[in-house]
Amino acid sequence: MLESVKINRRQSEIRQALSELVGKQNPTEDETRSMESMDAEYRQNETRYRAALIAEDTERREAGEELETRGDKEWNDLIDRFEMRQVALALDEGAALSGPTNEIVQEMRSQGGYRGFPVPWAALETRAGETIASGTPDPIRTRPIIDRLFPDSVASRMGVQMINIDSGETEWPVVTSSVSAGWASSETGNVAGPTAFATTDKALKPEQNLGIQMRITRKTLKQSGSALEMAVRRDMNSAIGAALDQAIFLGTGADGQPLGVITGQSTYGITSTDAAALADWSAFRAAVVRFMTANAAGSPNAVKALIRPELWSLLDDTLISGTAVSEWDRLLKNIPAQNIAMSTNALADPSGTPSETQALLTTSAGGVAPIFVGVWGGVDVIRDPYTDAQSGGLRLTALTTADVTVARPAQLELITGLELEAS
Repeated sequence: MLESVKINRRQSEIRQALSELVGKQNPTEDETRSMESMDAEYRQNETRYRAALIAEDTERREAGEELETRGDKEWNDLIDRFEMRQVALALDEGAALSGPTNEIVQEMRSQGGYRGFPVPWAALETRAGETIASGTPDPIRTRPIIDRLFPDSVASRMGVQMINIDSGETEWPVVTSSVSAGWASSETGNVAGPTAFATTDKALKPEQNLGIQMRITRKTLKQSGSALEMAVRRDMNSAIGAALDQAIFLGTGADGQPLGVITGQSTYGITSTDAAALADWSAFRAAVVRFMTANAAGSPNAVKALIRPELWSLLDDTLISGTAVSEWDRLLKNIPAQNIAMSTNALADPSGTPSETQALLTTSAGGVAPIFVGVWGGVDVIRDPYTDAQSGGLRLTALTTADVTVARPAQLELITGLELEAS
């Protein structure tokens, strides 16, 4: 029984006993002393009762939070035990799924349509501690598989937020009105009139499908063992990550691609400024000032920058006259190194005469990400049972649906015309 309930019952008993004693015209000394002691106990119990309610409320909140998050914790525990090799064997040999892998696949199939085996995004993460066995004595020992090289993902470093959508379309209403305050001009004057509160919906639609194909030979299936799981996971994750990175920033909006933020700069309403000069810190400083005057950033260290390695090379090699300080040093003094991402995948190659490049600046304002990427469900892994049937190989196709949108264009700045060589 809760302590507060026990105290409340005792208070009821004291009130009942006191009501009987108070009704007497001439109480005895014992009854008077009893009233005094019960009165003191009643006041003390009031304090205890309030303390018990506070303690129990805290316990209820903690228990409620645990109940609310228990489902997520159990799901994450299942994903930690998801085995990609079971999916590969099921597609290749028709082996039945078992354990947590089977539970996850059945749960995802119940929530969305998949032609093949659904794989949750979290299962593609490279997991710490997963290694391959050293193997038994053999004239030829197969070593860990060497992965292909992919560009590092820059989307997360630029503040992009990924939204997982079960089905349908998702919209974010973004405030577009300018509500202003005004002082009354006189003692009886009115303040500023009402301003309409307007919003614009930013939608994510499941209209773009990204796919990768993986060809696994029969020798690989028989020779690699558990190492195949890690190799498939890393390769699939890297390939999808590289393609998404490029689409988020350079997607054409045609031929099945989403519209990237750089390619669709004018469509999204992103400010673009042509530096038209040899690249230096002043071009970035001007963009940071525009961020701050638009209340999108409070300081330079809240800004993230996406640049190409060629721009870094020029800035690092350009010294301020009479000093050993480079333009790159000036940039790092204001924008931290962890806020700068270099990529040859998310930015187009330098072009023109003289050679020019671009830089994209972003900031998160009020907890709102500058770019949203929507993905629908998990990764749908499908097997082609015919193409490699003669060689006994396995061909996998991984499909995912994604879209890109910008919530507030004021949180992005595109700098063009950054010359990498003197005119």
